Amino acid sequence: MAAGTPPQLDYSKVQAYWKHAQPSMLGPYMMDGFGFPAGAGRFRFRGELNAVAAATRHLRPSTSVLDLGSGVGVWTEYFAQHFAKVVSVEASSTLYEALEDRCSRYPNVTTHHRDVLSFDLKSESGPTGGFGLVFLGGLLMYLNEHDVRALLRKIIPCLEPDAVVLCRESTIRHGVKTLQGDYQVTYRSVETYRSILAGAGFEVLSVQANTAYINAQMACEIIKKWKLLVPERFRCLPVVGRFTYWALRLGYPSSTRWIPWLLAKMGHEFPSLTNHFFILRPGLQAAANRREPSSPGTQLAEERLQNAH
Repeated sequence: MAAGTPPQLDYSKVQAYWKHAQPSMLGPYMMDGFGFPAGAGRFRFRGELNAVAAATRHLRPSTSVLDLGSGVGVWTEYFAQHFAKVVSVEASSTLYEALEDRCSRYPNVTTHHRDVLSFDLKSESGPTGGFGLVFLGGLLMYLNEHDVRALLRKIIPCLEPDAVVLCRESTIRHGVKTLQGDYQVTYRSVETYRSILAGAGFEVLSVQANTAYINAQMACEIIKKWKLLVPERFRCLPVVGRFTYWALRLGYPSSTRWIPWLLAKMGHEFPSLTNHFFILRPGLQAAANRREPSSPGTQLAEERLQNAH
């Protein structure tokens, strides 16, 4: 591995972790084991819902939506209630079962138990149509950079002219950090994501802090410190977790700004993880390539270029 190149994710370990994930609102949000009430996941979802609704309010009800890495299906269900067609793709068997159970009553939802990297997007977008919205809710951080670019490039030909791609990703303040072990993930800074997204042919329309995530993450990191300091039999997580959650929730959303600001003044970065929504559309060159079919020779050259990377 070249100097300065971040470690690569082992997809077999990523898949093994999510195979055993709890199919609940807290499990996919990584909020299990902190003593938070079950409503903590729903509160975070409602907060994120406001950002997604604002980013998609210009879309027509007739829009087709692609939900990649859909987890237990809370977003698929939301999209099914607002748009004409939803195609949902999830690789984890455990989460896929929850997805099917949640969305089976929606006739406009098609679910696929598949890996997003091998899934045939063109077959679902149709010969004449395309997706007006593609949602990636925390998927890119479980992919190596090469595969992030490959997936995003694969999406472009399947988009309608005015389509929006909406990514929600956990972020760090600087550079790239890859966790190894049983839970493998790559956290990237906003600047790193901007570079990757541009390299994949997308224009970043806006980047918005996910305050609902930040509020939950602050609570998680406080409880992690508590666990390190207090022996297990004295932790009282059902009490301490609920108190921490409600204390931060009562100050929401202002607490997500002034607490990190105050600690930064004291030389501490808190929380260590943040989260952002990236609102994208294909760049001018990518859009032009999508409108003008490539010749066989051009397609071969493009494939060789991608394989070289």
